[in-house]
Amino acid sequence: MRRLAAQQPGTLSKTALSRFAAPAAVATNNHYIQSRPAATQTIREADAHSILVKQRLNRPVSPHLSIYKPQITWYGSALNRITGSALSGGFYVFGAAYLVAPLFGWHLESAAMAAAFGAWPVALKVLAKMTVAFPFTYHGLNGVRHLVWDMGKELSNKQVQRTGWAVVGLSVTGAVALAFV
Repeated sequence: MRRLAAQQPGTLSKTALSRFAAPAAVATNNHYIQSRPAATQTIREADAHSILVKQRLNRPVSPHLSIYKPQITWYGSALNRITGSALSGGFYVFGAAYLVAPLFGWHLESAAMAAAFGAWPVALKVLAKMTVAFPFTYHGLNGVRHLVWDMGKELSNKQVQRTGWAVVGLSVTGAVALAFV
């Protein structure tokens, strides 16, 4: 369309297409070209920085999260990311520690860890198991929830909230069950 306007400026104005084209997009005559003269000047970097700081002070502040009602989907999304990061981070840290353990004289083999864990008080054992079990159950169950969404099911607002609370409830129940095993 631009090529047509550049080659034959008068033809485009006679076509039906010109009625639908945006006036600024296709200029059929020099009278319709908008221009605005701009003056530039060279300034020092320190002055440019101070101008930028002054401009930032005049910008409106976004309302961010303060005006929105918290929902299970927010918390569920954040918790899914946190549990995924915690699980993968813990896996990599333990894996790296297990690999370098012989170099430092650490005893991370199964028998030594089972003996050390067995010496803990019962309350501490349950707390440690819950700390590991909750992220595992939540991230796993929320993954199943996302697979259900990928099939195109449970996508209405009411269903998303219901499945969100179901994942939280099942995760807590599963983590408590795993902690007392």
